Amino acid sequence: MNKFYFSKNNLSNLINLKTPVKNIVYKFCNKVTSKMHSVSTLIQGQNMSIKILPALDDNFMYLIIDEKTKEAAIVDPVNPTLVSSAVEEHKVKLNKILTTHHHWDHAGGNVEMCKKFPNIKVFGGDDRVDELTNKVSHDELINIGNLKIKCLSTPCHTSGHICYYLSGIDNDSPAVFTGDTLFIGGCGRFFEGTPEQMYTALIKILGSLPDETKVYCGHEYTCKNLLFGMKVEPSNEDIKKQLEWANNQRKERKPTVPSTIGDEKKFNPFMRVHESSVKDFTGTNDHISTMAKLRQEKDNF
Repeated sequence: MNKFYFSKNNLSNLINLKTPVKNIVYKFCNKVTSKMHSVSTLIQGQNMSIKILPALDDNFMYLIIDEKTKEAAIVDPVNPTLVSSAVEEHKVKLNKILTTHHHWDHAGGNVEMCKKFPNIKVFGGDDRVDELTNKVSHDELINIGNLKIKCLSTPCHTSGHICYYLSGIDNDSPAVFTGDTLFIGGCGRFFEGTPEQMYTALIKILGSLPDETKVYCGHEYTCKNLLFGMKVEPSNEDIKKQLEWANNQRKERKPTVPSTIGDEKKFNPFMRVHESSVKDFTGTNDHISTMAKLRQEKDNF
């Protein structure tokens, strides 16, 4: 066995592995990538707080805390040991796992999490999610104490992908946990879907959320995504400013999440497929063809 084969980035070898093998792989990768890629960061709110927890080479997990009841949920807990430490640190009652999709670097920790936290519920939109107890559908609501989570079905990266929208309360901004559908400055590969589906996910569903909605994605891909954005729109000043900011963040190992839906509309080419500058780059005339060509170009970038 070598590190390259079991690298998270060599995903094509891992997606279809059987569950026992996937569990071995995820444990191996947690061990060989034990140095965190980013510092853990707490986004403190009045009613709700979000702890950004790095995992593997570039994954993010998120601990969502209801500050009044101290109930909590965890998004994509691929590193259960780190999750346990955060739960203990913040003295919360963790009773829900929100799984965005079945890929092992997002769902691979569910088995161990269920051992560490008996009676915890595992939510997801795909029967392939490990330890699934509650299969959810579009617009279904989940409570985390007093907090309200709406499930958003966004198939494309996988056929059962779910994003989780956390409504804002009082002075706390809303947030959305986008897994591998929407990244800062980019989007996920179309492994099990079509350009039409990604257009619906990004433009019609996520793009319709309030502009102030904070975006918490599944990976630290921001700098490379923005470099691609510069190739697409070299005159876009918003991309230039965001890339400079992101590079400074990464020099200090600080995460580049969250951004906002409003910001993504300014510098993410996949959310700008109606812009003439993006269509000029792709040489296409309609938004679906533009989405398809953008993804093709990004896959080879």
